[in-house]
Amino acid sequence: MAQVLQIQAQLITSPIPSSVVDPNLIAVKLIGACADHANVRQAALIFAHLASPNIFAHNATLKALAQNSHWFHAIQFFNHQVSSPNAPNPDEFTFTSVLKACAGLAHVVNGQKIHAMVTKQGFESNLFVRNSLIDMYFKAGYLLIARHLFDEMFVRDVVSWNTLVSGYCLCGCADEARWVFDRMREKNFVSWSTLISGYARMGRLEDARRLFDEMPERNVVCWNAMIAGYAQNEKYSDAIEVFRMMQQFGGVVPNDVTLVSVLPACAHLGALDLGKWIDGFISRRGMALGLFLGNALADMYAKCGCIAEARRVFNKMEERDVISWSIIICGLAMYGHADEAFGCFYEMLDCGVKPNDVVFMGLLTACTHAGLVKKGLNCFNTMDKEYGVSPKVEHYGCVVDLLSRAGELDKAEDMISSMPMKPNVIIWGALLGGCRIYRDSGRGQRVVQHILELDSDHSGSYVYLANVYSSMGRLDDAAKCRLRMRENGVLRTPGCSWIEVDNTVYEFFMGDLSHPESNKIYSMIRELMWKMKLAGYKPKTDLVVHSIDEEEKEDALSIHSEKLAIAFGLISTSEGTTIRVVKNLRICNDCHDAAKIISGIVKREIIVRDRSRFHHFKDGVCTCSDYW
Repeated sequence: MAQVLQIQAQLITSPIPSSVVDPNLIAVKLIGACADHANVRQAALIFAHLASPNIFAHNATLKALAQNSHWFHAIQFFNHQVSSPNAPNPDEFTFTSVLKACAGLAHVVNGQKIHAMVTKQGFESNLFVRNSLIDMYFKAGYLLIARHLFDEMFVRDVVSWNTLVSGYCLCGCADEARWVFDRMREKNFVSWSTLISGYARMGRLEDARRLFDEMPERNVVCWNAMIAGYAQNEKYSDAIEVFRMMQQFGGVVPNDVTLVSVLPACAHLGALDLGKWIDGFISRRGMALGLFLGNALADMYAKCGCIAEARRVFNKMEERDVISWSIIICGLAMYGHADEAFGCFYEMLDCGVKPNDVVFMGLLTACTHAGLVKKGLNCFNTMDKEYGVSPKVEHYGCVVDLLSRAGELDKAEDMISSMPMKPNVIIWGALLGGCRIYRDSGRGQRVVQHILELDSDHSGSYVYLANVYSSMGRLDDAAKCRLRMRENGVLRTPGCSWIEVDNTVYEFFMGDLSHPESNKIYSMIRELMWKMKLAGYKPKTDLVVHSIDEEEKEDALSIHSEKLAIAFGLISTSEGTTIRVVKNLRICNDCHDAAKIISGIVKREIIVRDRSRFHHFKDGVCTCSDYW
């Protein structure tokens, strides 16, 4: 890309005479190179310096805009072309690019106008244009017109059939898509990957995997379709498994699309070792850290607790957008580093990047974890006034959480009453969390009623009520609450923890016995419990709502998923190795106390990422300062 810019600068300062070489010829090459590097602005600048752009220059620029999803600008560019008296008339390549833009925007009105122009100028029978029209009508939701155009075709190529399969998949018609696919005489890699992606988009992962396994051969696009399908449906372990299969089979090299799909799976499961391998792969291959790949890599490091590494990737990126900045800000927020998050925010403003709602969620979260009520409220109040970002229900939830954690329960409830939108379960749940922390059972019971009115299956409310009744000695009411929960079929989300050891991610549930090393894991648990009690650990048996004796309650606490994951990490890694655990729920008070003590006993750092933040345990203390 640097060479392209250098050539462009030379042409601007010392243009080549048209008698020597046609400037359009050079411009088309440069515009194509800019498009391949997603530098659309530079492509447009090159076009603007042409005195008399020909049809090839127009088409190259229009294609650059369309293929990089600058669809609105592509339509504007086309409209300017057809309205300019000196501009060349559009050809079939012009129409395919502008129809791609109409399809991207699902603009059927613009698409129909262009369809009329296509017919008037005699291009409707052109295979490429007809395929583009079918794609546009499908993406605009006009299935019958798209199918009619397909059925009228005298000549069809594999692209025509693929477009039909893709269109049906896009509209959620999986069975129709499969019917078309099965009747295709010629299938290419795109045919297979299109249907696999379609199945995955509709959540039919078993069908997608069955089709994937049936393929006679696969290229990188087919592997990408399966990996992305699993990742998009939150089957992160499966996404990583297929990625490893891809490497084992050989002959297919992962590309940037592959890595953008698998990195979120690494981030979710905390698979830092695999994420580091991907980082090294990018460097070894000399791959450019474009916007999507750079953001995915930085996000992986941030969500694995490696903020310095996330910032290193961020600094290497040639181009950054608001998502890039939000990744760093939200990563700092997960650790409760509010000052650093705001420092990054002001740096973003200095770079001329306008903040979005995600950035403010990060800032408010940082204030919540750090207990900075005044700063958080000021941030919330300036969102709309200074930056034009209207608060969403999630932002109100963050502020209610901020006030509730700080013990400002009256203000939190007043905030809920003053909301311009109806509070949801998350909002009331944030206040309920404050009631739990500060033992405001009267307010808590009132809040639970609001929650159950919105969601009668909200397990947290039943558990809270059972705990409240138990603490008040109302054991019969606590038992009735648990019985009502069972009768209504309300199931608690099971606690699940993941840990990566030797490039493999292991999953643990409470009381899990499925691991082949279970005997060693539970032996380590017993040893730790004994050492912890000597160090002053007292199990928080009040967290167990079941009517069982104290010893059984202690046993129940000892087999929480994060404790099993930590124990497995201790028996599977060498001394001094940091233990990294990811949990799907908020870490409980007992496991938090236990992790602090364990870190001191074994002289290891333990990092736990729960649903809301990072906890970094070292020498018997946690970075959250017991405020989370």
